[in-house]
Amino acid sequence: MTQVLDVLASVCFVLACFFALVSAIGMFRFPDLLSRMHAGTKPQVVGLGLALLGLALSLRSIPVAVLLVFVAVFQGVTAPIASHMVGRASFRARQVRSDLLVVDDLTETLQGEEPRGAP
Repeated sequence: MTQVLDVLASVCFVLACFFALVSAIGMFRFPDLLSRMHAGTKPQVVGLGLALLGLALSLRSIPVAVLLVFVAVFQGVTAPIASHMVGRASFRARQVRSDLLVVDDLTETLQGEEPRGAP
Protein backbone atom coordinates (compact mmCIF):
# COMPACT_ATOMS: atom_id res chain seq x y z
CA MET A 1 0.00 0.00 0.00
CA THR A 2 2.89 2.35 0.73
CA GLN A 3 4.31 1.91 -2.75
CA VAL A 4 0.94 2.58 -4.36
CA LEU A 5 0.54 5.84 -2.40
CA ASP A 6 4.08 6.85 -3.34
CA VAL A 7 3.34 6.25 -7.02
CA LEU A 8 0.09 8.22 -6.79
CA ALA A 9 1.93 11.06 -5.04
CA SER A 10 4.56 11.06 -7.79
CA VAL A 11 1.88 11.17 -10.48
CA CYS A 12 0.23 14.12 -8.71
CA PHE A 13 3.56 15.96 -8.56
CA VAL A 14 4.27 15.34 -12.25
CA LEU A 15 0.78 16.54 -13.22
CA ALA A 16 1.24 19.61 -11.03
CA CYS A 17 4.49 20.36 -12.86
CA PHE A 18 2.67 19.92 -16.17
CA PHE A 19 0.01 22.44 -15.18
CA ALA A 20 2.69 24.89 -14.03
CA LEU A 21 4.42 24.49 -17.40
CA VAL A 22 1.14 25.03 -19.27
CA SER A 23 0.54 28.15 -17.21
CA ALA A 24 4.01 29.50 -17.96
CA ILE A 25 3.65 28.81 -21.69
CA GLY A 26 0.26 30.52 -21.70
CA MET A 27 1.67 33.56 -19.93
CA PHE A 28 4.37 33.79 -22.57
CA ARG A 29 2.33 33.02 -25.69
CA PHE A 30 -1.09 34.64 -25.20
CA PRO A 31 -1.53 38.04 -26.87
CA ASP A 32 -3.35 40.16 -24.31
CA LEU A 33 -3.69 40.81 -20.61
CA LEU A 34 -6.98 38.98 -20.05
CA SER A 35 -5.80 35.81 -21.77
CA ARG A 36 -2.56 35.86 -19.81
CA MET A 37 -4.45 36.28 -16.56
CA HIS A 38 -6.59 33.28 -17.44
CA ALA A 39 -3.47 31.24 -18.19
CA GLY A 40 -1.90 32.33 -14.93
CA THR A 41 -4.90 31.61 -12.73
CA LYS A 42 -6.71 28.49 -13.88
CA PRO A 43 -3.85 26.00 -14.35
CA GLN A 44 -2.07 27.40 -11.32
CA VAL A 45 -4.99 26.57 -9.02
CA VAL A 46 -5.36 23.07 -10.45
CA GLY A 47 -1.59 22.50 -10.29
CA LEU A 48 -1.44 23.64 -6.68
CA GLY A 49 -4.32 21.32 -5.82
CA LEU A 50 -2.48 18.39 -7.38
CA ALA A 51 0.75 19.31 -5.60
CA LEU A 52 -1.09 19.49 -2.27
CA LEU A 53 -2.77 16.14 -2.95
CA GLY A 54 0.63 14.62 -3.73
CA LEU A 55 2.04 16.08 -0.54
CA ALA A 56 -0.84 14.70 1.51
CA LEU A 57 -0.36 11.27 -0.06
CA SER A 58 3.36 11.26 0.59
CA LEU A 59 3.19 12.54 4.20
CA ARG A 60 0.19 10.37 5.23
CA SER A 61 -0.75 12.53 8.20
CA ILE A 62 -4.35 13.51 8.96
CA PRO A 63 -3.55 16.88 10.61
CA VAL A 64 -1.31 17.86 7.70
CA ALA A 65 -3.97 16.76 5.20
CA VAL A 66 -6.56 18.94 6.95
CA LEU A 67 -4.20 21.91 6.79
CA LEU A 68 -3.54 21.24 3.10
CA VAL A 69 -7.29 21.19 2.43
CA PHE A 70 -7.55 24.65 4.02
CA VAL A 71 -4.69 25.88 1.83
CA ALA A 72 -6.35 24.48 -1.30
CA VAL A 73 -9.74 26.00 -0.46
CA PHE A 74 -8.21 29.39 0.35
CA GLN A 75 -6.23 29.39 -2.91
CA GLY A 76 -9.24 28.23 -4.89
CA VAL A 77 -11.32 31.10 -3.52
CA THR A 78 -8.79 33.93 -3.64
CA ALA A 79 -6.99 33.36 -6.96
CA PRO A 80 -10.04 33.81 -9.24
CA ILE A 81 -11.23 36.82 -7.25
CA ALA A 82 -7.81 38.47 -7.42
CA SER A 83 -7.60 37.77 -11.14
CA HIS A 84 -11.05 39.26 -11.67
CA MET A 85 -10.15 42.42 -9.78
CA VAL A 86 -6.90 42.89 -11.71
CA GLY A 87 -8.75 42.38 -14.99
CA ARG A 88 -11.42 44.89 -14.04
CA ALA A 89 -8.83 47.48 -12.98
CA SER A 90 -6.96 46.95 -16.24
CA PHE A 91 -10.18 47.38 -18.19
CA ARG A 92 -10.90 50.65 -16.40
CA ALA A 93 -7.36 51.86 -17.12
CA ARG A 94 -7.95 51.01 -20.81
CA GLN A 95 -5.12 48.49 -20.92
CA VAL A 96 -7.28 45.77 -22.49
CA ARG A 97 -7.28 45.27 -26.26
CA SER A 98 -10.92 45.74 -27.22
CA ASP A 99 -10.39 44.21 -30.67
CA LEU A 100 -9.80 40.81 -29.03
CA LEU A 101 -12.93 40.88 -26.87
CA VAL A 102 -15.81 38.68 -27.96
CA VAL A 103 -18.29 40.16 -25.47
CA ASP A 104 -17.87 43.60 -23.88
CA ASP A 105 -20.38 44.25 -21.12
CA LEU A 106 -18.32 46.78 -19.18
CA THR A 107 -17.98 49.55 -21.77
CA GLU A 108 -21.62 50.64 -21.39
CA THR A 109 -21.35 50.49 -17.61
CA LEU A 110 -18.16 52.56 -17.43
CA GLN A 111 -19.01 55.17 -20.11
CA GLY A 112 -19.25 58.19 -17.81
CA GLU A 113 -16.57 57.16 -15.30
CA GLU A 114 -13.11 58.59 -14.98
CA PRO A 115 -10.47 55.94 -15.82
CA ARG A 116 -8.75 54.48 -12.79
CA GLY A 117 -5.61 52.47 -12.39
CA ALA A 118 -2.07 52.81 -13.60
CA PRO A 119 -1.55 54.56 -16.93
